[in-house]
Amino acid sequence: MDIEANLALFRELMLAAGNVYSWTYDAQGGLISSNCPDQAVLATVFDTFGCLAKMLELGGARSRPTFLSTDMGLVWGAAFEKSESGELLRCHVIGPVFYSSVSMAMISTGVRARSLRGYSAAWQDAFYQALYRVPTSQFTIFARNLQMLHLCVTGERVEISDVFVDDIAPAKTEQAAPRDRHRIWQAETALLMMVQRGDLNYRDALSTSMLISDGVSLDTRDPIRNAKTNVIVFSSIVCRAAILGGLSPEEAYSVGDAYIRSAEGAHTIDELSSISMTMYDDFIHRVHKRREKPRCSEPIRRCCQYIEMHPEKNIRAKELAELVSYSQTHLTRRFREETGMGIPDYARMVRVERAKVLLETSDLSVQEISDQLGFSTRNYFSLCFRQETGMTPTQFREKR
Repeated sequence: MDIEANLALFRELMLAAGNVYSWTYDAQGGLISSNCPDQAVLATVFDTFGCLAKMLELGGARSRPTFLSTDMGLVWGAAFEKSESGELLRCHVIGPVFYSSVSMAMISTGVRARSLRGYSAAWQDAFYQALYRVPTSQFTIFARNLQMLHLCVTGERVEISDVFVDDIAPAKTEQAAPRDRHRIWQAETALLMMVQRGDLNYRDALSTSMLISDGVSLDTRDPIRNAKTNVIVFSSIVCRAAILGGLSPEEAYSVGDAYIRSAEGAHTIDELSSISMTMYDDFIHRVHKRREKPRCSEPIRRCCQYIEMHPEKNIRAKELAELVSYSQTHLTRRFREETGMGIPDYARMVRVERAKVLLETSDLSVQEISDQLGFSTRNYFSLCFRQETGMTPTQFREKR
């Protein structure tokens, strides 16, 4: 196995995925190489906060990869390269990252735990500047990166549950910075509104929510149990949103219970992630089907779905006619007969409905929402919004 070639490709992928840097140490803790621009500062932090010593200790005692963390929230991942006899040769490291947005108050709390008085003012300034540039990563994403690093170094595949979590960082205290609850609430509200409306164009909202929150915070170091709990909680609230969207309680609870049972029987993070995504998509489509006009033919339903999936596009009748192999005249007539409105009116209604979600569940300005949804001007956006709702976007947001 060509370890150097594997590592070279891995480093390029990590940089392309979001500036996650790579490091290589020898068996005595000497830094061999790093592609991190803040190498000097962060290498000192890695040592000062005890991660280097812990890595060497674990590398000599075990072969599985490990997470290494500090009491200010910095996290590294390490994989160990060993000889055939089991002797430690090199330690390969990725990071650091934060698992969530970290305030300077939390960082300062961690710094106070490790006195930096012996370092110059210039070094300490460089230290804080480096921390501002540390990327944020979800636990599951960073864990998968560590799995890939271990595979590159050893050729062995491991599960996330096999990754060791070190015990450097102390238990959470009340001094730890709270998560941004308001942004989390906005993101979760958007997800539930998508379910209630059966909105098939939900992927942006789902991605935003995943970036903002890792779910329920539990004081357990078992990532599989954490993931199962989050899938169960997510399934429960999505089930209730689907009922509000028109799905019968009998169908909703039956479907939700089936996904919860699947989650309890899962053995890996990948399985649980797939169950969660499938469950959400399933409920969205079930509510969407219930809310569709039953008298609409299949070609007209396809046109409606296409418009709903692309609210930012200025969709023309000609484009939809090609989609369903109708003439433009025939489609325009059939669309109005079956939906009760023209194609431009339906597209405007879809845009306004999406604007409502963004106004209620994001901090985007009215101008940003107008641009995102493809309105030619803010004034035209306000005019369309008023025609559909009887109020301006600003009035709607203030009322909500």
